[in-house]
Amino acid sequence: MSAPARERTPSGPAVVAGRRPLRVGPVSGVLRVRPLVVLGACAAVLLLAAATNMGRGDYPIGITDVLATLFGGGDAGQQLVVLELRLPRTLTGALVGGALAVSGAILQSVARNPLASPDIIGVQWGASAAAVFVIVLGGGVAGVGGMFASLGIPLAALIGGLVSSTLVYVLAWRSGIQGYRLVLIGIGIQAVLVAAVQYLLTVAQVYQAAQAQVWINGSLNARSWDDVAPVAIAMAVLVPAALILTHVLGGLRFDDDTARGLGIRVDGARTGLLLVSVGLASVATAAAGPIAFVALVSPQIARRLCRVGSPPLGVSLMLGAALTVLADLIARTALGSVELPVGIVTAVIGAPYLLFLLARARQEARA
Repeated sequence: MSAPARERTPSGPAVVAGRRPLRVGPVSGVLRVRPLVVLGACAAVLLLAAATNMGRGDYPIGITDVLATLFGGGDAGQQLVVLELRLPRTLTGALVGGALAVSGAILQSVARNPLASPDIIGVQWGASAAAVFVIVLGGGVAGVGGMFASLGIPLAALIGGLVSSTLVYVLAWRSGIQGYRLVLIGIGIQAVLVAAVQYLLTVAQVYQAAQAQVWINGSLNARSWDDVAPVAIAMAVLVPAALILTHVLGGLRFDDDTARGLGIRVDGARTGLLLVSVGLASVATAAAGPIAFVALVSPQIARRLCRVGSPPLGVSLMLGAALTVLADLIARTALGSVELPVGIVTAVIGAPYLLFLLARARQEARA
């Protein structure tokens, strides 16, 4: 591959074509045009998918009428349907998808492994195990079950995700974190958690088992503004933290000695990024259940679209949000009156991509 073309700026230094130097006071960086174009395209797809999703249902509304209602227009009936009934579900899906995508982008960059994502290394299944425990046993047993039941399913899922990720991190630590060790231990922990969930489903009553099964497949059904608020608050806190820490992600792509030579405090930076990633994944899972493969697929697609070395956080966020809203649209409309959990649709989309990643890794190992 030929080297990127270089040109001269008015001040003299050579820059790579397609990148522009950016300096604001003491802060300097590089402005990449292609990621901005991809980000804008993903935002347009998200807006179109959201408007289409909010327009479909027993009371159909055209896309232009949905957009007009969102910006203050529409009659009273359209405002009720769009703003109170359908917007919370779509907004929850967008926030959850964005949170999962950023979480996956951070994990894949830190672990230097495209297979590292919350749904692969056990974070989401830790949240699922805690939530199913509440659904199946929380209301009927004393002690720990009663305590979790008083906290509710979302908070129990958040606690379960944090506990499982802490366990994976502790077991994977050997004078630092290596990508393959993190993934392999995460897969092992996930297998244990899946077995625990399956056992809980076998001892549950029929109604409880059905409720738990819908939740662990990932569902946006009947979401309200009460479901939007916690995810929005978590995103408002954790996404800026991730963007602040993103300057070290490029350095963490190298080995630890090289990263330290670049002035990066490797252990502290890695721990901070992992905490942000786990927090985003746990909150997203608590809000909508373990929606599969969004965290795995979105960062890798974003990286390829932007043609960069590591998954870009902003584009990953927007792409994950668009993918989740599109999957929800398909889940609601593909089978007519039968509504699927959104996690089933994302699994159908993401599973072939996982097989592609595995096949590519095998080819690279042979080369």
